[in-house]
Amino acid sequence: VMKPLNVYSPMFLWGPLKELWETVEGAIWRRQPESVHLLDLQLKKHKPYFLSLFKNPPKSTEQREKVRKASTEGISIQGQQGARLLPEQLLTEAFILSDLFDLGELAALELLLAGEHQQPHFPGLTRGLVAVLLYWDGKRCVANSLRSLILSRHGKTFTLDLGTDLVNLTTRFTDELMAHGLTKQILSLVSDVSVTREFERLQKERGLGNEKHRKEVSDLIKECRQSLAECLFSWTCQSPLNIDDTLALIGHLETVTAEADGSLDSVNLALVMALLYCLDVSFLEQGTEDREDLLQAIPLLTERQYVAAVHSRLVDGHVWKLPGLQAVVRLSWALSLRVLSQLPQGAALVEFTEADEALADQALLGGVFLFLTEGILGSEGFRQEEFYTRRLHALITDFLALMPMKVKQLRNRADEDARLIHMALQMGSEPPSSLRKDLEHLMILIGEFYWKDPFGLELSLDFWCPSESLQHTSLTGSFLGVALQRPPHKQVVLSKFVRQMGDLLPAPLYIPYLRMLKGLACGPQCSHYCFSLLKSNGAPHGENLQGGVSGSPVSWEHLFHSLMLYHENLRKDVPSADSAQYRHPPIRGITPRELDGLTAFMQLLTTIATWSETARLALCEHPQWTPVVVMLGLLQCSVPPVLKAQLLHTLAAFAKSPEIAASLWQSLEYTQVLQTVKAPGQRQAAGIEMELNEIESSCEEYPLTRAFCQLISTLVESSLPVNLGAGLRAPGFEPYLAFLRDAIFLPFPTRAYRRPAEKWEVAEAVLEVFHKLLRGYEPQPADFLLETVELQGELVPAHKPPGHSLMYHLLNDSPLLSLCLSLLEEGVRQLDTYAPFPGKKQLESAVLHCLSLLDLALQKEVVFMELLRESQSSVLVSPLEQLLQGVSAQSRRADHIINIARYLYHSSSNPEAAFLSAKILRHMARYPNIQSRLVGDFTHDPQAVSEKLLAGFVECLDNEEAQEEAEKTDGKYPEKRVARIRHETQIHILNLLITSLELKGPNLALYLLGYEVKKPVSSTNLQDPGVLGCPRSCLHAILSLLQRGTERRSGPLLTQQAPHLAQLCYQVIYQLCACSDTSGPTMRYLRTSQDFLFSHLKHLPFILAGNEIAALNQMSWLMKTAAIELRVTSLNRQRSHTQRLLNLLLDDQPHMQHAGSTSLSDHSRSVSGFLHFDTVSKVRRKLLSVLDAIDFSQEVPDTLQLDFFERAQIEQVISNCEHVNEQGHTVCNVKLLHRVLVAEVNALQGMAAIGQRPLLMEEVNSILQQVVERNRVRRCLSAKRHALQSWRSLVETILTACPAELIPADQRQLIIRDLLLDLHDKVLAEDAAVELMAIVAGAVFTLTAHLSQSVLSEQQQGAGLEGGSSSGFASIANSALHLILRKLLNFILCTGGGFQRLRAHLYGSLLYYLQIAQKPEEPDTLQTGVCMWERLTAPEDGFSKLQRENLAIIESYGTALMEVVCRDACDGHEIGRMLALAVLDRVLSIDRQSQWLVYLCNSGYLRVLVESVNQDDSALQALLLPQPPLLKPLYIYESKMALLTRVAKSAQGAVELLSCGLVSQLAECQVFHMLPENDSLRVLGQRDPSGFIPSPLERYRHILLPTLRLLQVILTSTTTQHQQGAAQVLQWVIVHSDTIQSILRSQDVSMGSLQELSLLTAIISKAALPGVLDLGQINSAAQLEFQGHIGRFQRQCLSLLVRLAGTERARYLKQIEESVSPGDAAEKREEMEVAMQQICANVMEYCQTLLLQSSSQAQFTVCLFSPSATEPTDVAVPSVSRVPSLGLVLLLLKNSTASFFHYHDTHTQSLAKLERLEQLAPEELRELCQGLVSGTGGVEKIPSVQRSVMAKRRLVQLVNNRAKLLALCSYIIETCLFVIWRHLEYYLLYCTPSDPKDSLLPEYRGESALQAKGQCSHLIGLGLSRVTQQELEQLQNDVASSFTEPFQRKLLEVEALYSKAHSHHTFIQALTRRIRGLVRHAKS
Repeated sequence: VMKPLNVYSPMFLWGPLKELWETVEGAIWRRQPESVHLLDLQLKKHKPYFLSLFKNPPKSTEQREKVRKASTEGISIQGQQGARLLPEQLLTEAFILSDLFDLGELAALELLLAGEHQQPHFPGLTRGLVAVLLYWDGKRCVANSLRSLILSRHGKTFTLDLGTDLVNLTTRFTDELMAHGLTKQILSLVSDVSVTREFERLQKERGLGNEKHRKEVSDLIKECRQSLAECLFSWTCQSPLNIDDTLALIGHLETVTAEADGSLDSVNLALVMALLYCLDVSFLEQGTEDREDLLQAIPLLTERQYVAAVHSRLVDGHVWKLPGLQAVVRLSWALSLRVLSQLPQGAALVEFTEADEALADQALLGGVFLFLTEGILGSEGFRQEEFYTRRLHALITDFLALMPMKVKQLRNRADEDARLIHMALQMGSEPPSSLRKDLEHLMILIGEFYWKDPFGLELSLDFWCPSESLQHTSLTGSFLGVALQRPPHKQVVLSKFVRQMGDLLPAPLYIPYLRMLKGLACGPQCSHYCFSLLKSNGAPHGENLQGGVSGSPVSWEHLFHSLMLYHENLRKDVPSADSAQYRHPPIRGITPRELDGLTAFMQLLTTIATWSETARLALCEHPQWTPVVVMLGLLQCSVPPVLKAQLLHTLAAFAKSPEIAASLWQSLEYTQVLQTVKAPGQRQAAGIEMELNEIESSCEEYPLTRAFCQLISTLVESSLPVNLGAGLRAPGFEPYLAFLRDAIFLPFPTRAYRRPAEKWEVAEAVLEVFHKLLRGYEPQPADFLLETVELQGELVPAHKPPGHSLMYHLLNDSPLLSLCLSLLEEGVRQLDTYAPFPGKKQLESAVLHCLSLLDLALQKEVVFMELLRESQSSVLVSPLEQLLQGVSAQSRRADHIINIARYLYHSSSNPEAAFLSAKILRHMARYPNIQSRLVGDFTHDPQAVSEKLLAGFVECLDNEEAQEEAEKTDGKYPEKRVARIRHETQIHILNLLITSLELKGPNLALYLLGYEVKKPVSSTNLQDPGVLGCPRSCLHAILSLLQRGTERRSGPLLTQQAPHLAQLCYQVIYQLCACSDTSGPTMRYLRTSQDFLFSHLKHLPFILAGNEIAALNQMSWLMKTAAIELRVTSLNRQRSHTQRLLNLLLDDQPHMQHAGSTSLSDHSRSVSGFLHFDTVSKVRRKLLSVLDAIDFSQEVPDTLQLDFFERAQIEQVISNCEHVNEQGHTVCNVKLLHRVLVAEVNALQGMAAIGQRPLLMEEVNSILQQVVERNRVRRCLSAKRHALQSWRSLVETILTACPAELIPADQRQLIIRDLLLDLHDKVLAEDAAVELMAIVAGAVFTLTAHLSQSVLSEQQQGAGLEGGSSSGFASIANSALHLILRKLLNFILCTGGGFQRLRAHLYGSLLYYLQIAQKPEEPDTLQTGVCMWERLTAPEDGFSKLQRENLAIIESYGTALMEVVCRDACDGHEIGRMLALAVLDRVLSIDRQSQWLVYLCNSGYLRVLVESVNQDDSALQALLLPQPPLLKPLYIYESKMALLTRVAKSAQGAVELLSCGLVSQLAECQVFHMLPENDSLRVLGQRDPSGFIPSPLERYRHILLPTLRLLQVILTSTTTQHQQGAAQVLQWVIVHSDTIQSILRSQDVSMGSLQELSLLTAIISKAALPGVLDLGQINSAAQLEFQGHIGRFQRQCLSLLVRLAGTERARYLKQIEESVSPGDAAEKREEMEVAMQQICANVMEYCQTLLLQSSSQAQFTVCLFSPSATEPTDVAVPSVSRVPSLGLVLLLLKNSTASFFHYHDTHTQSLAKLERLEQLAPEELRELCQGLVSGTGGVEKIPSVQRSVMAKRRLVQLVNNRAKLLALCSYIIETCLFVIWRHLEYYLLYCTPSDPKDSLLPEYRGESALQAKGQCSHLIGLGLSRVTQQELEQLQNDVASSFTEPFQRKLLEVEALYSKAHSHHTFIQALTRRIRGLVRHAKS
């Protein structure tokens, strides 16, 4: 938990030592790379610590003064700048510390400051108490480091397989320490330091805090002593000590005393073992390869004085404090001497080696075996070290093998003693007291020693020699594997010892011998050997019959024979069950002596049955022995409870085989051990229930009850028969469950116990059964039905499965549940005392079972309650999470959940309880209503409890021992299992946080992560722990987990060591940043206090070889968080933060990433790094390397190969088992599938099925493996998708949200180029997964859009680039652009048929890409016509070059690409179609060779498109309904019309469209008839409030305008076959004439109506001509009708002209001003001006065409205007019938001339501004920008760079608009002049005026015309009445007065200004001249 401060000083007692330990651990235990070098540095630095072990820096007066003045003058602390003033209180505490530990004042002060800094890790402790912990923790670090260093040495006993460099380093270092007297230092420390002494000192100075602190301090002190002692042990294991050290060790052991129970404590045990290894030479027998080197290194063999010194020390008569210990050492020395005497080197040491016998005798006299059993085996530390066990094994076996005579002596003496005892018994006197029991003790020692084998070594195999060849493949003993190889001598001797001891066994040795066998029978192989031994002993025909003795007493024969006799004997006097006065009668059958023997034999039997399956079956199936029957029989007799308990234990051992268990159930039921069938009228319970209530309760001991629970527990595990007890009672397990629940569990707290621990033993035993039953229960629908069974003619309700019954009790407020909960409360109360008490282990185990029950109930309750609801049963249950909120009976508060959560606080001592507690809390976290209550409960409680709760969560997360391990390694290494459980606990807590954060606050997560739960969350101010009293929260724990290792090159350690955990940590942080409430505080804290994102992003990408999924998910959450951070810092204008992250992610310059790290990493930098430094100029961008880490390929599991099952069915079953898991992935539930398949296999009947079963199971297995693999692939793909999505959002955030100026345009383009090319390379690879394509397509779209935008903005800002760079016209080279285009097209082609939505993205990208080569709008300076030749010979500019090359690339793909795009354009998803149509449009626009057009026409796609126009009709009609439906059809229609218009722009395309019948298709469309009323009030009422959905009229215009444009283009393009095109268009016009006329009549002055008018007039002016009808295809009647229509159009157009040019021009202009709202952009007004001019131009063009078509000579012309030149003044609406006057044309001419000059001025001004754009004043810029920005305050937000770009765009727009208007005005002037000229010529030259008196009856004039041209009648039909002479004269005068000289000069100036510049010669001059001539001529 504790992290070192960065303070280095020679006297600092904790920080550097912690770091030293971390380095040692990293090098030796974690084997981290680069660690040897670090270790070397640390050891050099800390050598003084090791040389003066545990010595504190001394006090000095100088230091004391310095510290005393610290409160006034300040004191400088290392690692901090400047002096710091410290409070008095702190100094006082420092002096107390200094006195307490006798250490230097400065060191004490620094220790105290460290305590203050570490205080948040220890809630509830003061800094002084923390300092005490740190002091001892520092010592522990030194001791553990020393121990690890010594363990890593190379030597004779074991090896850690470390690198030679490391071993050499540590060996050298430790040798040096040893030379400086390490042994004596350690021995003196072990003597001096003791917990009691230290506690006394601390107690005096109040240096001890609460129970937890006391426990932690005492644990630290104990660990220090233990580690020091183990240093010596580890040393002697590997290499012996020298003379002095050995003698010092012996001297120390002489004074050792034992604990109260006679055993050694673990420290002394380690020292004893150290000495035993020191004197050990038995390893030489092993004959390893380096035996010779070892021989040289052993002083026993090489130094005579060493042997002499040790020998004399051990032989002298001085008695040690523990004579038994002295005896052990003597025996060990004797055996070493015996080995030496057999070696060649031993010849020189004869004087010593001869004393071995005498020494052994002394050892035996000292009671060596008894001490080994009690003192050493009894020590609790003995079983925790494998090499203790190995050394003791060597000691025992050496004694038996090397001193056979001694063993024989022992046996003889034992025989002798047995005779004496026998005689004494016969005589009735006491046996002599001086009898020695050495052999008995030896046997008991062997039995005890081998009985427990925690490391699974099965050392006892050495005692079994496979004499008969075992024909068992499973039993490969030590020597079975090798054929005919003789076992080694030692093994032969040992096995002989076992057999001979059993021959003619004297009575006193009977029980010890059985106990020895029990020990030796432990283990799968040993048990089998022992079974065989007992079997062969009993064989009467065996080889070992000596003197005709029938069978040995140690044999199966003997045992079972005796049991039968007892049974026979005792069965006779079983009293009847209902005799009321029944008490235990005097036992006739079994004497206490016999009882012990029987018990010992039963224990042996239990051991063998437990270990050996073969033995179990062989014994059970033996016809004579029938052990199960006999034992069950004995259970019913009056036998002492102890034996009954033993019998039950034995039965439990047999029940491990399912075959036996099944029959055992039936026998158990039959014999009514637990009475399940009551006799009628029976009052009193019988059987085991009676034993419990009558006998055991009064004795206050419960062996039988516990044994019964164990038996049931084993039976339940093996098999649970459904029909148990059928026929006699309702079948099932229910009576047993009821007994366990009501008779054992519920009363257990109230019973009396002689041995306090037994209370918890009973609870544990019964809860274990409950746990197993519930664990194996899956709720089934059948469990909820009311079933009955028939019993003796009546129906009784059937029993439910036991699991169901338990669920029912747990889901009700039952006694069972409340007892479980109170047990949990009791458990946590006991744990809070931190004191040992009897039964602690069992209580902890019972607590685990209780927690498991709650956990299982929470898991199963959802299904259980669903099934219950479906069954409509009347049973009531409540959800457990609600019951847990109930009030506790003990505390009267609702604290059940708090009690469960308090177990987290004990995670260090009870990891499993913490794990289950976290799991339960995670279940609870799913319910939002419970969350808020929990927060209340957690915070309302007394401060201490709520502090503890938070501390518990934090402690679990902080745990450093947690490890993410594969589950298979559990069995062998318990610590690994614990580490895994701790890890799982962390996972559950993080999942709890994640689940809670998704719910609304206040929730648990906010409380645990340190946010405000009582105030608004966003007001939280997160701080480092300890700052402003802020406790250490889960957020701090998560961050410290993630931050470990970020400063190193390898990156965050957690991502590699616990990938899954790291992924969840990143997810929690992302969730905090993404949630609006927590985002602000979290991001601030991460940014300021932690620099979190930068330090983690710099280590991307994370690459984990074995765990791709976790690595991808880690990166995903981190990138998503980074995207949020970039967005937030950009919005808050925190530019430096944004810039720093952008540089990190995007830089491709190799900057020293780790410049800030210590010099260490510079040392370790690889040399190759320096070599490549100059040659490689670029490094991979971080964003790209993250993309590299996402592997797009995904191997898919093969299809199932099945022999038995039907494949389709299996697939169906698999899909039925699928569900969506917590992460949202669809996976198959493997457990459920397994159950289904196994049930299927079990359902098969018949012999064939039984034979096939193994094969079937194998196939089931392969199916399951396949499904697991499928799940993995799904998870993997989903992780890749997630990572790619996060990567994309990060990229998009960088490009969109970050200020553009942070990434200059050239860099931006290169970055986008790299990203695009890499993305395409990955997605176009052969094996890229289809599932990832959609995300890639989306990313490609965004990137291309930004590329296009970037290039365009670069061109706008630097327009001078065009001729400049040779590579292209932007920073990105053309070659790169071409590469992007090729990859994009490849991507489009590789997507195949089914991915149209995906292609939509790609079409969008393609459009953006093609936009790059589109030439920007250039100002029309009117100077273009300088010289046509120059334009033709000018070099190609960058745009057209790129466009040409783009086209070449597109065409290189041929028809394949065309086919795909055309198909998408015609069919499929709407957006896809629109984009495909747009792509076609775009490509056709640049395709000069018309290849695409030809393909469109030839492949029939064009016809399909044309024909689809009519099909859209109904959808378009629906659009005009008042309630707007979806607008999709409109968009598609617009796209389609745009494409057709594009096709029509070429003559070839237009002809093709006409031949496809486009116009007739359009004529058939009904939608054009549906012109909505323009009722603006009604429209307002239905207006879409967002303004997005247009009004019906606007929608109608959206449909009409594209059609009109298309028709106009067709008319323009089909010049050659003009007649055909015009005729078809005219038909369309006539079909829809009603609509057209109402539009022409409309008074509306809006942008839309003006556009309609301008397009309609353009079409009419080209189509509604008399010449169009001369095609001869029409009969005369129709022709007359057509002529009528044309005449009507002519009249309407002229009246339109009257409105626009004459009477209402002013009104129109005013309305235009008004209709453009001030907020709108200025563009709109300008467009409306153009539209008005365009309409006038079109009408004038129409007039001109009509005049020209009627006749080429003026005298036959048709007259369109009446001969009046006065300007029209009446404002009334002109009637269509009245003919407009010529004065209208004159007025138009004048107005247009005036407008021309106005437009010309603004044009030249704007051009001038454009020239000097840089010099414009800011006000002018703002004004220009305002034209493009709608709304008032918009301009202020635009940055200055953008402003000038916008101003330029606006000026270009203005210039071009004016140029357009000038062209129109010039054209209008010209046509007006022509019309005036033709009319004047006719009126003044050819017209014959009529008589004024006739004018009262107006008639049509026309005689002359009729005579002249027979066909002219319809032209005169315009209603021109007769013209009088007076009118003609008036006309002449008016024209003359209008057509003045100045006016004529102006007209000529127009020509000069416009036409000359345009190289476009007009007729203005000529026409002016003619008109002038006409006027004059007429006058004359």
